[in-house]
Amino acid sequence: MHAIGVDIGGTKIAVGVVDEDGRILAQVRRETVADDVADIDRAIADAVTELTKEHEVGAIGLAAAGFVSPDRRGVNFAPNIAWREYPLAAKVAALIDSDLPIVVENDANAAGWAEFRFGAGRAATDMIMLTVGTGLGGAVVVGGELVRGKWGVGAEVGHMRVVPNGHYCGCGHEGCWEQYASGSALVRDAQHAAVANPKRAARLLELAGGSAEQIRGPQITRAAKEGDELGIELLAKLGRWIGEGAASVAALLDPEIFVIGGGVGAAGELLLGPVRRGYEAQLSALGHRPVAQIELAQHGNEAGIVGAADLARR
Repeated sequence: MHAIGVDIGGTKIAVGVVDEDGRILAQVRRETVADDVADIDRAIADAVTELTKEHEVGAIGLAAAGFVSPDRRGVNFAPNIAWREYPLAAKVAALIDSDLPIVVENDANAAGWAEFRFGAGRAATDMIMLTVGTGLGGAVVVGGELVRGKWGVGAEVGHMRVVPNGHYCGCGHEGCWEQYASGSALVRDAQHAAVANPKRAARLLELAGGSAEQIRGPQITRAAKEGDELGIELLAKLGRWIGEGAASVAALLDPEIFVIGGGVGAAGELLLGPVRRGYEAQLSALGHRPVAQIELAQHGNEAGIVGAADLARR
């Protein structure tokens, strides 16, 4: 049975028809406005309607960045979209004039499920996905099952507190892991380094048009791949934060593999090497237990579509 997966971002949605082997057969995109939830509903309905004209599907999965309700029908809270106790599935169903089942899933859970079923974690039974983007998302699979928690908001690993009185986080607290292990943290550190020592940051500033405020993650990765000392150092610091935090997660869940997703994966071994070293440096009982694999995600930006569709189909 084919299913539709919808990956909902702050400024756009990506919608695809996915077969039972995790292959995307057709895909469309729509621009959206983050603070206009009705606009997002209409964009989803429009894209779904377009795809169902050409493809027979049995379910629709909506991947949303936020705290999904336990019945997987709505979003209770989202940091970057104006969803508050929002009945997303019902809103979309009313617009598409169809009785297809609609399931809402956290976006990191959807991406993690895609990697578990069809990607880097497909040989595992216990996997943790870390999506390293603007923030730090997570998905936890234990014994082949996605862990959502009692109220549907489990696996929010980015909001574990790792630094007392640390950097302020959008969740309202201070010192969350995602403030140190995310693309935003990488950019913040690079911009500060460029202001403090422009000479050392010469290559980063060149790529950013001379402005420290314009430095972005892809420029840091490019500089590092060219051999730039500061770029390599910044990625190593990010990798260490990811790895050391992952060791704390392993103390609780003991996975066989961590899968690293998000844009920073483009750095490859420049990131993975420090992640693995940071992980082993903080892993309890090292030498007396297996060490989890740490690998890059394989599905890239399409993971949310693939995972949401497969979860809806199930």
